[in-house]
Amino acid sequence: MAIEIERKFLLANDAWRTVADKGTRMVQGYLLGAKQASVRIRVEGDRALLNIKSATIGTRRQEYEYAIPLVDAQEMLTTLCEQPLIDKIRYNIYEPGQHWEIDVFAGDNAGLIVAEIELQDEQQTVSLPAWIGEEVSHDPRYYNVNLVKHPYSVWQHP
Repeated sequence: MAIEIERKFLLANDAWRTVADKGTRMVQGYLLGAKQASVRIRVEGDRALLNIKSATIGTRRQEYEYAIPLVDAQEMLTTLCEQPLIDKIRYNIYEPGQHWEIDVFAGDNAGLIVAEIELQDEQQTVSLPAWIGEEVSHDPRYYNVNLVKHPYSVWQHP
């Protein structure tokens, strides 16, 4: 069984930008109907993926991912996926023993920036860089599948 163990954080500041790569634009959408899992179509750069992730809340979830033809993915995004689509640029930061992914959202989720780190196990120690802020791993509002249904632009912001 494929398991993803991932923690999500908000960002404390923009210092991460000095150590990040150039980033890759991603557009993704979700197919409706699955209650036990989210089914996602993603185009990242010139490749496309079908992703199935269990609908559990927390840091540990089942995850399966498969490459699909780019043209099929683009058609599914426009004809089968719930709207609005998730539009973001993903930046990677490689530090000793750690790989951070920073998602800068656009469109209906503009203004939201989330850092993610995948772990080998739930007890793994993570060294948090100074640019990491509040942990939101257990807050389902930050799951991409929920950002389609309730975009960041409609949240009540302090």
